[in-house]
Amino acid sequence: MMKKMSIPTSITSLVLFLCQIISALDVPLDSKLLEELSQPPTITQQSPKDYIVDPRENIVIQCEAKGKPPPSFSWTRNGTHFDIDKDAQVTMKPNSGTLVINIMNGGKAEAYEGVYQCTARNERGAAISNNIVIRPSRSPLWTKEKLEPNHVREGDSLVLHCRPPVGLPPPIIFWMDNAFQRLPQSERVSQGLNGDLYFSNVQPEDTREDYICYARFNHTQTIQQKQPISVKVFSTKPVTERQPVLLTPTGSTSTKVELRGNVLLLECIAAGLPTPVIRWIKEGGELPANRTFFENFKKTLKIIDVSEADSGNYKCIARNTLGSVHHVISVTVKAAPYWITAPRNLVLSPGEDGTLICRANGNPKPSISWLANGVPIAIAPEDPSRKVDGDTIIFSHVQERSSAVYQCNASNEYGYLLANAFVNVLAEPPRILTPANKLYQVIADSPALLDCAYFGSPKPEIEWFKGVKGSILRGNEYVFHDNGTLEIPVAQKNSAGTYTCVARNELGKIQNEVQLEIKDPTMIIKQPEYKVIQRYGQVSFECIIKHDSTLLPTVTWLKDNDELPDDERFLVGKDNLTIMNVTDKDDGTYTCIVNTTLDSVSASAVLTVVAAPPTPAIIYARPNPPFDLELTGQLERSIELSWIPGDENNSPITNFVIEYEDALHEPGMWHYQTEVPGTQTTVQLKLSPYVNYSFRVIAVNKIGRSQPSEPSEQYLTKSASPDENPANVQGIGSEPDNLVITWEPLKGFQSNGPGLQYKVSWRQKDVDDEWTSVIVANVSKYIVSGTPTFVPYEIKVQALNDLGYAPEPSEVIGHSGEDLPMVAPGNVQVHVINSTLAKVHWDPVPLKTVRGHLQGYKVYYWKVHSLSRRSRRHVEKKILTFRGNKTFGMLPGLEPYSSYKLNVRVVNGKGEGPASPDKVFKTPEGVPSSPSFLKITNPTLDSLTLEWGSPTHPNGVLISYTLKFQPINSTHELGPLVEIRIPANESSLILKNLNYSTRYKFYFNAQTSVGSGSQITEEAVTIMDEVQPLYPRIRNVTTAAAETYANISWEYEGPDHANFYVEYGVAGSKEDWKKEIVNGSRSFFVLKGLTPGTAYKVRVGAEGLSGFRSSEDVFETGPAMASRQVDIATQGWFIGLMCAVALLILILLIVCFIRRNKGGKYPVKEKEDAHADPEIQPMKEDDGTFGEYSDAEDHKPLKKGSRTPSDRTVKKEDSDDSLVDYGEGVNGQFNEDGSFIGQYSGKKEKEPAEGNESSEAPSPVNAMNSFV
Repeated sequence: MMKKMSIPTSITSLVLFLCQIISALDVPLDSKLLEELSQPPTITQQSPKDYIVDPRENIVIQCEAKGKPPPSFSWTRNGTHFDIDKDAQVTMKPNSGTLVINIMNGGKAEAYEGVYQCTARNERGAAISNNIVIRPSRSPLWTKEKLEPNHVREGDSLVLHCRPPVGLPPPIIFWMDNAFQRLPQSERVSQGLNGDLYFSNVQPEDTREDYICYARFNHTQTIQQKQPISVKVFSTKPVTERQPVLLTPTGSTSTKVELRGNVLLLECIAAGLPTPVIRWIKEGGELPANRTFFENFKKTLKIIDVSEADSGNYKCIARNTLGSVHHVISVTVKAAPYWITAPRNLVLSPGEDGTLICRANGNPKPSISWLANGVPIAIAPEDPSRKVDGDTIIFSHVQERSSAVYQCNASNEYGYLLANAFVNVLAEPPRILTPANKLYQVIADSPALLDCAYFGSPKPEIEWFKGVKGSILRGNEYVFHDNGTLEIPVAQKNSAGTYTCVARNELGKIQNEVQLEIKDPTMIIKQPEYKVIQRYGQVSFECIIKHDSTLLPTVTWLKDNDELPDDERFLVGKDNLTIMNVTDKDDGTYTCIVNTTLDSVSASAVLTVVAAPPTPAIIYARPNPPFDLELTGQLERSIELSWIPGDENNSPITNFVIEYEDALHEPGMWHYQTEVPGTQTTVQLKLSPYVNYSFRVIAVNKIGRSQPSEPSEQYLTKSASPDENPANVQGIGSEPDNLVITWEPLKGFQSNGPGLQYKVSWRQKDVDDEWTSVIVANVSKYIVSGTPTFVPYEIKVQALNDLGYAPEPSEVIGHSGEDLPMVAPGNVQVHVINSTLAKVHWDPVPLKTVRGHLQGYKVYYWKVHSLSRRSRRHVEKKILTFRGNKTFGMLPGLEPYSSYKLNVRVVNGKGEGPASPDKVFKTPEGVPSSPSFLKITNPTLDSLTLEWGSPTHPNGVLISYTLKFQPINSTHELGPLVEIRIPANESSLILKNLNYSTRYKFYFNAQTSVGSGSQITEEAVTIMDEVQPLYPRIRNVTTAAAETYANISWEYEGPDHANFYVEYGVAGSKEDWKKEIVNGSRSFFVLKGLTPGTAYKVRVGAEGLSGFRSSEDVFETGPAMASRQVDIATQGWFIGLMCAVALLILILLIVCFIRRNKGGKYPVKEKEDAHADPEIQPMKEDDGTFGEYSDAEDHKPLKKGSRTPSDRTVKKEDSDDSLVDYGEGVNGQFNEDGSFIGQYSGKKEKEPAEGNESSEAPSPVNAMNSFV
């Protein structure tokens, strides 16, 4: 009997479900429509069911919902109403149901444990959230216990118990030693799922006193440590081998229950010697592929995403050379409820039927219960249209009062599911959402789809008409779609026109017109053809098209279905593709593709390139000019021109260009007339009246154009009335009371005769007025005064001359002058979207008050003051322009937590209208900017002082600062992160109990109630023995390069007596670095023997500093070039100077000769004996410094009369680092320390009284010294 009754019930449910599909309304996703329709609440965001919170931070319980009108929110706690107004620590976010429980200002998280549920309600129903269980996380300390040392015999098994404290959520367990190093694990030693450490057999190396179990509580970011456990292994010889015994699980069988969708973890750990190997099998089946993983050295079997099919017996087998042992785990997979069919929102019209279906599955089978507006349906207000049938609610003949939100709860012992679904009963007249007069364009013989998107409740009926008074469309030539679209499967030319869509239901009727245009298809009437061309020849493919005159085609050429090569040999013309100087790689398929906005066609051809036969050299040249021009068949509007071609010079003439001169209007100016193919020598030319013609012809071949031929005889055509009227006629007012009519005057030969004038006519449009006309001279403008402001005028301009008028001109519409708009936009509203964005709405002004072309609206807005800082500043007004007749706009880039004002003005071609009244709005808080500075001072052994500045842009009320810091070890690895909350009114902090001589990295940011801002970082070091440590570093490596050498300099910070070296190599090369040792502690070095014009990489290092090096620098040597020294021996000033010196020497010799003849003694020889020339010390080979010129005893200064080498230079083989080398080929000099001293000019600074002898090139001053 039960079976018989169940059949019609299921059939009824199926029929009702089908009725729901057929009759339920589909609401289009039209934003304007959705804003206008009423809608019950829908929960859009909520916190998780099991919500574990950090007890140190504020608790945020999310509940967001949407609806029309916007819903209000309320909460229950542990099943009773939660009055948030009575708890000062609890607030609800504006326009939201989200709760914020303030823990950071004195609240305790434990006091707010419980089960919370949110209700969102408006006039059409109430939606509820899940039950949200709030529990603060817990990380308790380890209970104190006395641990005895473990004395274990070698080869025996051992279990070290962890037994961590019970936390929420459970901690992550790991074993480490005193040095914070993880204990190594293997098949012999491993950690179990319960956290215990299992030894299958112990070895002597297991002896240690620091087996430490750690429990990490991730939610609170804390780690708890158990007291160290001591293990001592003693040896007995011989060690007895043992067969496997299971340490966990115990016994031969066990059971395991897991939930569907979870991860199944099964574990077997065995003792034995040798160490047993674990293997897993499933009795009566295979382990699931792609979902099975083995962990912990195969001691753990992991199956992800388990289902009921994974239930069964799983056997683990532990085996070594002495035997085996096994354990069977019986796995049962249960299931919390999961959806088969979740209830869906239902939109109905009054009188319609529908169903809500809620189907879920689970193990055990879940029970289904219904609620209406959050109240169990059994005690909810009765609705005669509603009937509950198990997992289905059936609605019949609904009315608007039937609107409600229904909740379906599916639950079993492992969990529950809760879904909200509303029934929204709407009575709405028809609306057509397709824009009015929308234009559709299709190609002839193609389908045409005309949209008529609509909405109404009850669902409207749609009818289509063609033309203004056409009859309703029916028949096989049309297809009517359910969404209102009209389809014409094969649109013909006669299908074009106006189509009207009518939507009607019992509440009203509405119609909309759309336009259909039929376009001619695009065709290739001359396609490219197969071509065979000789190498280095020229080939051309044609692609001539025919298309609808209103469509703009684009032609694209492809080679082998890819873009043409980027090669200037490929020339794309209007109707062809030409390839010059063809090569073998040009072989392939060439495709011409023609695209318009409505269709696309293509055609292809193959090009084959063959070798060219050897031919004798031919000289190609431009053709010779044509000659013997003759005019025949003279008529008023035409004449025939003939000529004889000149020599084509081995390149065929491709075409002739004909030009003309008008000796009457533009003497001496030649204009293009036409062109004809190269095989044609006569042409019929069209002529204009009142022109004195003469013609000339130019021949063209592949090489170029010939010289023009001699002009033909002149031919004067008779006068006539004008053939055409002026173009580009416009009427635009320059003042509110005038109309300026402009046009493009006819050119000279267009006048067709003498006495060219213009007849200008105008009349006001849509007013029964006669034309007003005036005849003006050959000008281009006429101003009509005394017109009304911005009214339309019909305008025409007609040409005339002494022989008569041109044809009747066409009329154009112009407007008299604009004036400023009269009224301001009204009903200005501002909707603040977020802290930096707002949306402004306004009502459009009446078009009559615009008094001009409506160009749009301007929104002026400016910041009045910040809500967090009342200090006023210069008001900077910003302007946004919204084109066209828009009634809203977005204001981006606002500053958070600020007060703004705005007004709106309408704009026409004249300017802006009056401003609307100022509208005040405020932006909410945002996240702050980073603190303005962070300084770290007063380092001591274990403390640092931090000082900071508040954010430049707080963007709200600061509630706190967050400081995070962590140590950095010598290998730049980061240590554990510590976080500190600091009150907002603090500006400094002393951090104590830090490690000495340790570098710390700090992260600092500020918070408002919205969230955290961007952070600022800094690093600092605690001192060691109260002395700031010096970390060596090499920085600012610079190079100055010449042709074959480079001077390298750097800056060093660190301990004294560092030994440096320079490494270099060719940039981009994988060769090993070349290394040069730097003598002493100098901070410069000269690299020699480099290749000119080559890029090098270089870096500087210090010996004995753990390989400490600078960053790489790259430089490039100069190109090889000739010496830039000037041969002064050829300079006039030098020759004159030498002559003067020679004359002076001659006088001195004469004086000496006279004195010697008088018996006097010349003391030069004695002075030479007393002051022998000092040896020139060579440069030191090891470091490139200069030797000093001095004697061996007292380093006396060099005398003025001392000699130098005869060429006044230091030889290169004696001094490799000579500054002579540095001066050649490079525009610069260097000091002895390698520093750059300026542009090389051949001059020398004044020498010091004492010091090294210069090794520079010869100069006039040195030359004189050598003669004194």
